[in-house]
Amino acid sequence: MTDTRLRGLETRPLRGRSSTRGPRRWWVIAGIALLAAIALARVLSPVPGGLLPDRLQDGITLAISVLVESMPFVVLGIVFSILVRVWMPEAWLVRVLPRNPWLRRMVISLIGMFLPVCECGNVPLARGLMVRGLTVAESMTFLFAAPIINPITIITTHQAFGFDDGILVARLGGGFLIANLLGWVFSRHPQPDQLLTARFAAECRLPAHDESGSRLDRSIRLFGRESAALLPALFVGSMAAALVQTAVPRDVLVTLGSDPVWSIVAMIGLAFVISVCSNVDAFFILPFASTFLPGSIVTFLLFGAMLDIKMIALLRTTFTTRTLVQLGAIIVLASAAIGWGVNLVA
Repeated sequence: MTDTRLRGLETRPLRGRSSTRGPRRWWVIAGIALLAAIALARVLSPVPGGLLPDRLQDGITLAISVLVESMPFVVLGIVFSILVRVWMPEAWLVRVLPRNPWLRRMVISLIGMFLPVCECGNVPLARGLMVRGLTVAESMTFLFAAPIINPITIITTHQAFGFDDGILVARLGGGFLIANLLGWVFSRHPQPDQLLTARFAAECRLPAHDESGSRLDRSIRLFGRESAALLPALFVGSMAAALVQTAVPRDVLVTLGSDPVWSIVAMIGLAFVISVCSNVDAFFILPFASTFLPGSIVTFLLFGAMLDIKMIALLRTTFTTRTLVQLGAIIVLASAAIGWGVNLVA
């Protein structure tokens, strides 16, 4: 582990590979079995009056939808992560980036322009960037900017809103500002390793245990390890998102849409619960544009792309609970402030 990656990282004893491979493998098997059981239940009860209550059927449908929507991007993110960790020349990315910390983070926040992966896929990719030499704060800057500043999200947001009410510009500018704010705040942490879970910090410290064998062999092993770490979290996050969606009455949210403050609060709650992919969230929220103020729409598009139920589950594989609370507080306040500003000028 180099000092440029996790400055101040203390040496801790590592568990052997055999101690984690078994439990993680069983987590994946359990997740696949759970998904198969959910799909079977949905097939056996496809219409009202079937084997399951209507609300439970809705929850199952929503859970499967979130999984089907997110899974390809998680897998794509793992593939990108493998390319960075195994196939990219050692420290190449670190050498080509600017040395000035502010400029360096700004450039990193724009890398998403070349990686059209939504927020789910960016989690394994950010993990790979940390292993390959970026600091925790720099990886955070990429992690939270890339879901918004990528070509697919830009195109879909433009298709949905064009340049009306400045929604597209506010989303892109807001995403850039929030990501760099997070990078600056956490770059000042005296012990970056404390921001990470013990398991992932250990993996960043000593990645050499995966250097044996050919690059293809290492890629296959890494794919299995990353899948075992992230897919169970995706399953849990999808189930939680579906559960909350079926329990929250949406008509309550609609009644709040015309209030400058409460509309923003409602959209933060909706974005957290719905957990829709950032590549398509503009089309999801478009029907609300006639009811909610433009600033609240911007808040939804900012907050939802950075933090939602399934993202919390995925991020927990990398960051500690305390770190997630701090991240959430900054993202909520910054998204709300930007949304409030749009409401003032719209």
